[in-house]
This record gives sequence, structure tokens and C-alpha cells, in this order.
Amino acid sequence: MRRALDIAVETPAGDVPVGAVVFGPDGRELGRGVNRREADSDPTAHAEILAIREAVRELGDAWRLENCTLVITLEPCAMCAGALVGARIGSIIFGAYEPRTGACGSVWDVPRESPLHWADVRGGVLAGECEELLRQFFARLR
Repeated sequence: MRRALDIAVETPAGDVPVGAVVFGPDGRELGRGVNRREADSDPTAHAEILAIREAVRELGDAWRLENCTLVITLEPCAMCAGALVGARIGSIIFGAYEPRTGACGSVWDVPRESPLHWADVRGGVLAGECEELLRQFFARLR
């Protein structure tokens, strides 16, 4: 999670600071991403999606991330949780819970309810630090 927090601070100004990193089964960093929705004018430019894209290119297996782990500072939304299931991610570790849109246990539980692929999920890792990053961002907006 510390690596995801380090990555999150690289989020472009105006985008919600979220950092994601995909680790391979051997612990090697395969991909990383930050939210870029505003910067890229792209509603799919979430940190998880960008990390997945980079990881599959690095891994060279077209789209399968079996036995890999995604670590992210904020609970994935439904779009990202669905993409993680589609990529066959092995496990998801997130920091802050997202009670309004979280799809890894808060509102929905896409990775553990999918009939296609089941992923292990662990939430609340360094939650306080992940939440503080978000609090600071939203305080600056107000």
C-alpha cells in the first residue's frame, strides 16, 4: 500500500488522488496508474484501468493477470471491479472504503460474486493514510 500511496501523489491536479499498482506473483511491479479522468477527458481513465493496461503489456499475456495482485488506495468502483474480474486478477487490496460507489464490499461485491472469476479482496489497509489523502484533496476544492 505504501507504493500505491507514493504513486497517488503523482495524480494530475484536478483529479481525485488515487494510486494503483499491479504486482506479479513474484512481487515484481508490472503496472501502475493514477486517476486521469479530468486530465485525459476520459471517463475510463481510473487508476486501476491504467494499471491493468500497463501490467498486461509488461506481462505479455494479452489480458490475463492470474495470480497477480492489485493494490489501490481507494475501493474500486463497479467499472473497475468488473475490469479486474475480466482481467482475472488474483487479489485486490485497497485502502479507503468508498461507501457511495465501492464495488468490493461497500455497495456491491463484484469480485466475490462474479460467476466468471472470483478474486480475493482485502480492504482497509492503511485506510487512515489513504483517507487523509482524499480529505486533503477535497478540502482544497472547498
